[in-house]
Amino acid sequence: MTITEQYATLHPRLNELQWRIYLGTEAAKIGRGGISIVARASGSDRKTIRKGLAEVRQPPLNDRVRQAGGGRKRLAEQDPTLIADLESLVEPKGDPMSLTRWTTKSLANLVSALAAQKHTIKKSALAEVLASLGFSLKATKKNIEGSSHPDRDQQFLHIKKTCQTFETKRAPIISVDCKKKELIGNFKNNGREWRPTGKNTVVNVYDFKNLANGKAAPYGVYDAIKNIGFVNVGVDHDTASFAVESIRRWWHAVGKTLYAGTRELLITSDGGGSNGVRNRLWKKELQQFSNETGLAVTVTHLPPATSKWNKIEHRLFSYISINWRARPLISLETIIELLSSTTTQAGLTVTAVVDQNLYPTGVKVSDADMSRLNISRHDWHGDWNYTINPQLL
Repeated sequence: MTITEQYATLHPRLNELQWRIYLGTEAAKIGRGGISIVARASGSDRKTIRKGLAEVRQPPLNDRVRQAGGGRKRLAEQDPTLIADLESLVEPKGDPMSLTRWTTKSLANLVSALAAQKHTIKKSALAEVLASLGFSLKATKKNIEGSSHPDRDQQFLHIKKTCQTFETKRAPIISVDCKKKELIGNFKNNGREWRPTGKNTVVNVYDFKNLANGKAAPYGVYDAIKNIGFVNVGVDHDTASFAVESIRRWWHAVGKTLYAGTRELLITSDGGGSNGVRNRLWKKELQQFSNETGLAVTVTHLPPATSKWNKIEHRLFSYISINWRARPLISLETIIELLSSTTTQAGLTVTAVVDQNLYPTGVKVSDADMSRLNISRHDWHGDWNYTINPQLL
């Protein structure tokens, strides 16, 4: 191998620093006239060889190929006003009372807006600059339910102790709530599912009520001890009468068999809606249920702004949503089938039934009706915690 072939072989395999040092050492070995000889044989510039000679005598650069400050300058260094102008676009300043405090801008729109301000930058580079400034694509996050009640933690502690007492007595504990109402028909249901290529599920473009075959109101009862779900699917209003009828159906279909001989029932629920703290009809209907079954019904409500902590939300409803995602709820039969097929690896099973009854709104409960209730309010927050015992008729 000739010296020229040797240079040609090594050059592609060495980085810039290694190549310069190699050329410099070869020139140093030759001595006087070495720079010219190496330049002709390697095809390199004499300045490169001189720099290599100087670098041989310098300490190592700690794995750096270029000296500090070498390489292409950062965009922010080349364009000093780029960052300030970019931040003004993604975080618009102005009237703090304006309703248009945030806007959605794509990378392409931001590049165009910066170009109008005499900045030149590509979308890929802009994405890197935004990331370096701590920006990332984000969606809105549901996390604000309202102001926290000062007795929130104490109420949760009360609920926990009450549940422990009932569990010790092997008495039933159920968590109840009504899931979001669903339109019945060939409408889009959020989520995605695996399907063969080209086999898309086609649904209506618009989710108009006049295109629906009614609404389904799934009221759930979750057995926290047995990990069993029960869903009463109504077709009318979500009222207190509907809520208690759902509990009644659970008791006769499932509860009284699983808890034969029990004389108590614990219900945990939200503080609003059809099973709310101030709902008089809820208490009156529970009194009727207590009279029918002979059960002493204890109710503990979750404190305000904590509805998502209700066990039924993450032990039952979340799995229902997963099971019927991307599936149009075209009929009540479909809804019942999807509800009944909801299971988990932890052993959750679900029973679902249809409730065709009508539940009118606006039913009034008088003070006299309330005074006749056999209700015992607990020492701690009697408005949130109470027991309804059977009436002696």
